[in-house]
Amino acid sequence: MNNILILNLGSTSFKYELFDLLNLKSLQKGNFEIKQVEFNKTQDKIDKIFRGILREIGQIDKIKKIGHRVVHGGNIFLNTKEIKEVDLNELEKINNLAPLHNPFNLAGIKSAIKYLPNVKNFAVFDTTFFQDLAKYVKVYPIPYEYYEKYGIKKFGFHGISHKYAIEKATEKLNKKINKVKIISVHLGGGCSITAFENGKAVETSMGFTPMEGLMMQTRSGDIDIGVVKEILFQNDNNIKEVYRILNQESGLKGISQKDNYLDVLEGVKNKNQKCQLAFQMFVLKIQKYIGAYLAILGKVDAIIFTGKIGAGKIETRKAILKSNLFKGIKSLVIEPWEELEIAQEIKSK
Repeated sequence: MNNILILNLGSTSFKYELFDLLNLKSLQKGNFEIKQVEFNKTQDKIDKIFRGILREIGQIDKIKKIGHRVVHGGNIFLNTKEIKEVDLNELEKINNLAPLHNPFNLAGIKSAIKYLPNVKNFAVFDTTFFQDLAKYVKVYPIPYEYYEKYGIKKFGFHGISHKYAIEKATEKLNKKINKVKIISVHLGGGCSITAFENGKAVETSMGFTPMEGLMMQTRSGDIDIGVVKEILFQNDNNIKEVYRILNQESGLKGISQKDNYLDVLEGVKNKNQKCQLAFQMFVLKIQKYIGAYLAILGKVDAIIFTGKIGAGKIETRKAILKSNLFKGIKSLVIEPWEELEIAQEIKSK
């Protein structure tokens, strides 16, 4: 029996899943917490966890391929790619585009190359799913040279999750994938919405980085650039500190002062005013995007929810779907399984 090992790293968790290469049956999985570490010690931490995973798996000689989720491929990595040591520098160049994810994704790849040097490593990028976005969707309304010369454009994220959820929803709807219109809502630590039609994504809420779009657990989402300027001036911050605030101290956390979404929901039940405000803001911004994508797609076959929050407690979905605009539209819950999607992607490579 030969196996595929899938690594899915974030800034707070290190998930792995082992699949049978022949039939993609899940054999073993685990989730390790990554506690806050100094950035220059990240690799040591990931190495330690990876060694623990290998001990947990045993029989590592059966691992023939390793698949890695990588959030941002930039303008360099457009499709799934076998990653060798010569590619590591290029991957490192785009760490700044997804600072909560890419450095950890890269650390996982380095660990795999270090401890299993004879096994092929493949990076599967969240951004690949959005390669076919129309030019009028992905180009920002800033001087055109920034797109042409510097490659600044909407990339889109959570592509692996959206792709899996849409495929499973299509099966449930008993339709062909090129015949469905779907709005896919991924809600987790990061949140995004994708409009899907004729077999491809046609719009998505995240942009050049995973900061654009919806209000998220710690990210602000869409914000007036004048606010950024004001934060800079009010507290005599530098742009790096403002970027940290908008990435790590904003969103649901910034309003509710709770680190966990379940704590926000508990606060709503207990009539905590800040939690109620955060929840109302969160729901409103999701409703706005769904409404916008309904305008783009017209009639849709389903609104689907995935991600830890999206497929989690029903009160979130109920609040979102309360709008009269969404009445009569089928809604589906799809449990996320990015690891299987990655395994399917690299099975025949």
